[in-house]
Amino acid sequence: MGIVPLAKALELAQEYDLDLVEVAANARPPVCKLMDYGKFKYESAMKAREARKNQAHTVIKEMKLRPKIDPHDYDTKKGHVVRFLKQGDKVKITIMFRGREQSRPELGYRLLQRLAEDVQDLGFVESNPKQDGRNMIMVLGPHKKKTEAMAEARQAQEARKAEAKANPGKSQNAAETEIDEDTSEDLAEAPAEASAEA
Repeated sequence: MGIVPLAKALELAQEYDLDLVEVAANARPPVCKLMDYGKFKYESAMKAREARKNQAHTVIKEMKLRPKIDPHDYDTKKGHVVRFLKQGDKVKITIMFRGREQSRPELGYRLLQRLAEDVQDLGFVESNPKQDGRNMIMVLGPHKKKTEAMAEARQAQEARKAEAKANPGKSQNAAETEIDEDTSEDLAEAPAEASAEA
């Protein structure tokens, strides 16, 4: 529009039912813009909200184990570590030694190495096992970034919602029952055909 006196600029803003907003105050002459300021504020707030939504906070989860852990307990704890790594979180694994166990740190070291091998497809050893008083600590980092894991989880959730919309009122158990009935019908027809051929 070019250089316009302030009174003329305010007149134009009123004419178009817009706001006169100063964009660059330090420029000579100051730069102003005609815009709907309320709409501008709303759009900028929405952009900031979207940016926060895609922002990932690094979280360190902790899993505590004992050197003489039962195989079933180990599997349960390993399942938690797998879940954390799939979500893109770091996992701090702590082996707690009590009493005479402190004289056998190799038991904890072997357990940590075993766990690292079991989850190597999802994560890597970020910090090697080291003794810290009565505890031995190791940190596992995920191969996937937190943002990627969040995006995958969001896609999976959207797919589930789309499937639920496509099949309203049909539960997972009902779908499995239908499959079982179809296979039982196929099995029932097969002997009848065999006896007809004989």
